[in-house]
Amino acid sequence: MVLVNGELADTLSVHDRALAYGDGVYRTLELIDGQPRLWPWQWARLQADCAALALPCPDETVLLAELARAASGLARAVAKVTISRGQGMRGYAIPVAAAGSRVVAVSAWSGYPPACAREGIAARWCDMRLAIQPRLAGIKHLNRLENVLARSEWQDPVLREGLMLDSEGYVVEGTMSNLFVLRGGEVLTPALDRCGVSGALRAWLLDSLPALGYLPKVVRLLPQDVLMADEVFLCNSLIGIWSLARLDERIWDDFALAQRLQARLARES
Repeated sequence: MVLVNGELADTLSVHDRALAYGDGVYRTLELIDGQPRLWPWQWARLQADCAALALPCPDETVLLAELARAASGLARAVAKVTISRGQGMRGYAIPVAAAGSRVVAVSAWSGYPPACAREGIAARWCDMRLAIQPRLAGIKHLNRLENVLARSEWQDPVLREGLMLDSEGYVVEGTMSNLFVLRGGEVLTPALDRCGVSGALRAWLLDSLPALGYLPKVVRLLPQDVLMADEVFLCNSLIGIWSLARLDERIWDDFALAQRLQARLARES
């Protein structure tokens, strides 16, 4: 089911700035019986992203009601919430009275192979680099062409993800995921102050790791930092937490921390 501004529909105006300029943000969520998982972290990220772009953020109660309505009859579902600045005439200038558009699209859960979480995945380095733009860093905005082009670099189904560097050669994220490494007893994750997407599950992990005895550090990572890590895992709100089992010629078989976090995440509503 798709709701546009609360009404059953599947179209946006051709004058909507989401279409013309990618002028908006989005979040992707897992729903259980119409209730979004990790909602405090999802809602916090949506609010922050809307504020960063001066977009009208929807009322939380309204949004939750629309998610429940769109997921009616589905025990487990995937939702995409898109917030656009709304309609405007031609030109980059932001309309003075932009009303905003809100799209809630829900479909049945199709899932991922359980082996990805249990046995880890193979990944590759992407040739496509992320441009450094601090003004947009961390925001899950609608301009995702860098990720689209990076993901188009391979067709091998064995490779589940590609790791992306910025234009200076630092590791930022996967094409669809955030990244964490365990090295020498420390958990590290790339800084997202210059580019990249700050995911809701990344935020949950940063909040949850101290309970397992780790104080995660947000740092700049080079490719060799990943290849030399004791354990590497990737995350997003739909895949959950996937260990990295192979990257280039590097093989990992110790997924202990990722498995502890998977168990903790399974208990999270």
